[in-house]
Amino acid sequence: MTTTYFQFGVRTAVHSGSGCRTLLPELLRGLGGHRALLVTDKGLTKAGVTAQVKQLFDGLVQPVRLVGVFDDVEQDAKGAIINKAVDRYKALSADCLIALGGGSVLDTVKAMKWMMHKGLQDVRMGLLTNTIEMFPEAQYIPIPHVALPTTAGTGAEVSPIAVVFNEMLNIKTNLINPFVAADFALLDPDLTVGLPPRITAFTGFDALTHALEAYFSPVANPMADAYAIQAARMIVDNLETVVHEGTNLQARANMLIASCMAISAFSVALNAIPVHNMAHAFGAKFNIPHGLANAVLLPYVMAAMPDFYLPRAHGFALVLGLKDAPADAAGALAAVVEYITELRRRVGLPDTFAEFNIQPSDLPQMVRLVQSDPSGILFKLPDVVIEQVSRQVAGTPVAVS
Repeated sequence: MTTTYFQFGVRTAVHSGSGCRTLLPELLRGLGGHRALLVTDKGLTKAGVTAQVKQLFDGLVQPVRLVGVFDDVEQDAKGAIINKAVDRYKALSADCLIALGGGSVLDTVKAMKWMMHKGLQDVRMGLLTNTIEMFPEAQYIPIPHVALPTTAGTGAEVSPIAVVFNEMLNIKTNLINPFVAADFALLDPDLTVGLPPRITAFTGFDALTHALEAYFSPVANPMADAYAIQAARMIVDNLETVVHEGTNLQARANMLIASCMAISAFSVALNAIPVHNMAHAFGAKFNIPHGLANAVLLPYVMAAMPDFYLPRAHGFALVLGLKDAPADAAGALAAVVEYITELRRRVGLPDTFAEFNIQPSDLPQMVRLVQSDPSGILFKLPDVVIEQVSRQVAGTPVAVS
């Protein structure tokens, strides 16, 4: 493995710790920002989290001012809302961006930067499928950008990937560019303590899926492994605590760090991502939150694709702390699937999508949707796998012909 070419990089500078959000104005000043737009969602505004960040600018003299708040971001980074946010940015003559929120907000701001850098009038016109730009085609985007995640799941504050929902095509498209990531990420656990247990649980499973898919990637490398392994260990050590003891700052901080590390591994080992491939398709079709989609799908996909997971199954069993896992690969994989299924139960997440009222008539189209999703371009899932997993997660009785 070590003689095979690979590339590894984490561009975003990370600050971690309770209260580190107070660094925000000075970091923007250092980046050359003067007029900041804060992008978030109405849930965080209602919960008072937006106010915690706004007050950092109260009474602050120039050169940095908070000139506006855009809190219209919804679940998934939607193209129309990204366009609206850019219009607000321009109307306020803003020159720097603050992203406060979960993955949808963080990806919205990354897409805003890219859209303005490209001079697009509609971000969706530039994101018709996967858009992959690497250096030297990709160049630094000179818009100061600081991200403050409020969930420990996507790791979008440091990743070079933005997942944007193109409503015109009804698909989730992937924008990959090393310079869309934030200049600085502030991992402040204080901003996550109000997250409801259910969202805490499925965002945590999103991070676990990132770590797992990086570890099992066909292009995994030693540096990605280091991040993926440590992230997975921290997640299984802390997820139940943050779900059941939401004010535990140490566990919240650990989950933020693990999420950040998991996406860093995922981003540099990006290749075959069968769980994400199916999660994107189900999420787009049935409006399922991404982390929840990953949580439900993860053990089913692993069990349905043993040949894909067997080569490294025993190693991942040890990562999860399963010291008594069978030595043979098949036994180890079964132990991993059982552990993940039980962890999902312990944090209160469902084992199907029954709440989303999926009908038997919806399932035949899932093969096409999964295989046409941009996340599946590099690794096409077999029809039989998609059909099997779709029946298992639907949560409705389905006749098998």
